[in-house]
Amino acid sequence: MDTKAAAMATKQQTVVLYPSPGVGHIIPMAHLAKVFLNHGFDVTMVIAEPPTGSPDFRIVDVDALAASNPAITFHVLPPVPDADLAAVPGKPPFLLTLQALRRYNGELERFLRSVPRRRLHSLVVGMFSTCAVEVGARLGVPVYAFFASAAATLAVVAQLPALLAGRRAGLKELGDAPLEFLGVPPFPASHLVRELLEHPEDDELCKTMLDVWARDTDAAGVLVNTFESLESDAVRALRDPRCVPGRVMPPVYCVGPLVGSGGGGTSATGKRHECLAWLDAQPASSVVFLCFGSRGTHTPEQLREIAVGLDRSGQRFLWAVRMLASAESLDAFLPEGFLERTKDRGLIFSSWAPQVEVLGHPSTGAFVTHCGWNSTLEAIKGGVPMLCWPLYAEQLMNKVFITEDMGVGLEMEGYRVGFVKAEEVEKKVRLVMESEEGRMIKARAVARKEEAIAALEDGGSSQTSFARFLFDVDNFDKQ
Repeated sequence: MDTKAAAMATKQQTVVLYPSPGVGHIIPMAHLAKVFLNHGFDVTMVIAEPPTGSPDFRIVDVDALAASNPAITFHVLPPVPDADLAAVPGKPPFLLTLQALRRYNGELERFLRSVPRRRLHSLVVGMFSTCAVEVGARLGVPVYAFFASAAATLAVVAQLPALLAGRRAGLKELGDAPLEFLGVPPFPASHLVRELLEHPEDDELCKTMLDVWARDTDAAGVLVNTFESLESDAVRALRDPRCVPGRVMPPVYCVGPLVGSGGGGTSATGKRHECLAWLDAQPASSVVFLCFGSRGTHTPEQLREIAVGLDRSGQRFLWAVRMLASAESLDAFLPEGFLERTKDRGLIFSSWAPQVEVLGHPSTGAFVTHCGWNSTLEAIKGGVPMLCWPLYAEQLMNKVFITEDMGVGLEMEGYRVGFVKAEEVEKKVRLVMESEEGRMIKARAVARKEEAIAALEDGGSSQTSFARFLFDVDNFDKQ
């Protein structure tokens, strides 16, 4: 078959992507969709409509997502009648979300049956949507999981059931005692995802989360949003038989970093964000960017400490602030005279931040971050060193990976007790921007950036891994 005919044959095939709920899962899946599109596939993204009363079933604006990704077809599954997520006494909201996802399998199967089998190339499910693996099995469709977090996180959750099976109690009692997993730097037990500190025999949410992630081993393979040289130890561990005792870990494909290329920093109104024009006027690598993600908020008292620390540091800063709903106005927490003293070297705003563009801007010199994996990859792709201030979920583990394994960040002391003092903000900002240690971290961050670029180029590790994935799908029926 000649090249043109092969491309046409590929174009006739459809990849169905079924992301986990939430912005942090749907957006990376949209980036994965673009990889499939670049290889000539049709792509349909199936998104579950959140049931009534859902407190934790967050979703992006599908219309806006579709408008910005016209090459992707979007299909929204209707709410499942018996998947009411209204608060249930004693049940965590996220547990209700995971239980509801299973009830969407019927709607997903109906949709998949509407696609001619000869055209259906594969089904790729999110890291919390792995219950859909059984749908693919019934239809004879190759199903792969997409793990939107670090390979090191996948290595931890793959090994965790064996660790818990040898204990009578959960891990909460260990406090800050170190946990050791194959391929991962030792980290305090308290840094494990909070819901996993319990014992699965005693806690329904812990058991459900472990069951959901165990389904990764039932998939034909796992696509991970990382690149091999960034997490080489963790990737090797995932290929080691000791990683999942008694089971065989399916092939792992490192296909990242899958992050936004940036849209010029334009908001939904089509206007370029004011902060980018401000950055244009700043010297190279001179600005500290502070942003804590779509869910990262601080108390007015903590925001004041940050402001005092930035003021004393003397450094230029760009600060995207998200305040608690109960907080007063932005001006209420700022120290007296702060805006006047810093007007020539700082910009503070409480609106949407074009993070990809900011981290890729030559004026940005450091990033104070909550260590969400998407933000981490964006910083790595921008070559920007990180000051790590984790807040929840796997962010505390990511802090360890960033500072100890990748060597591209420093921790902000105080995050463990939920309060970082002004002195620490000043100290770490000065350190990363002025000291020899800061210059070394910056050099490592730039080196990681070059590795990320190389991984995505033709012949790079991520390109090669994705090609291997396509080969394995083509040979799925022969396995």
